Amino acid sequence: MTRALIALTSHRQLGTTGRETGFYVGEAAEPWEVFRAAGWDVDLVSVAGGRPPVDGHDENDKTQNDFLATAGVEHTARAADVDPTGYDVVVFAGGHGTMWDFPDDPDLARIAATVYERGGIVSAVCHGPSALVNLKLSDGSYLVAGKRVAGFTNDEESAVGLTDVVPFLLADKLTEAGAVHVPAPNFTEHVVVDGRLVTGQNPQSARAMAEAVVTAVTSR
Repeated sequence: MTRALIALTSHRQLGTTGRETGFYVGEAAEPWEVFRAAGWDVDLVSVAGGRPPVDGHDENDKTQNDFLATAGVEHTARAADVDPTGYDVVVFAGGHGTMWDFPDDPDLARIAATVYERGGIVSAVCHGPSALVNLKLSDGSYLVAGKRVAGFTNDEESAVGLTDVVPFLLADKLTEAGAVHVPAPNFTEHVVVDGRLVTGQNPQSARAMAEAVVTAVTSR
């Protein structure tokens, strides 16, 4: 049985704007649905555990509503408590909150590096690749170094008016870690697969990213 872990942010303050953020619901719900349809076990984890802050919930979206009602969002495991050795896949869902707590969380890094080095797949969508910007493998190299990746682009950040709010620009930081950031037009579906690293650009890419992960697992 394939087991997947979806990681969610625990950060709820959108910089100094006074607005709240969190994980973008569709970016977790759509992979959850795709993986469950493939017959996989799916667990949730967040940086702090418990109920993570929610952003971007479309109350008319059945997948999102089913996810919030049945996936265990109210009681996510704390990253520090997770044994990654049982997982074949880890997915970092996006949402602006990730930009504050994903990059430097040692337990998310431990989970992802372990999954990857055991032959599993690391995946991320939209702002979720913020978990990868500082992520190093046991040999000290950046996981993304030399790999093609997608992620929320500088143009998209500008389009939503948050260039000066986020602590860094995701595409720039990925490039600094040695990744080759591959952008597509704003808010269009775009997924990049480089070996066992699967990344999507934006909310519109979440389902296709998950489908690419399933394909990568079944073709191994």
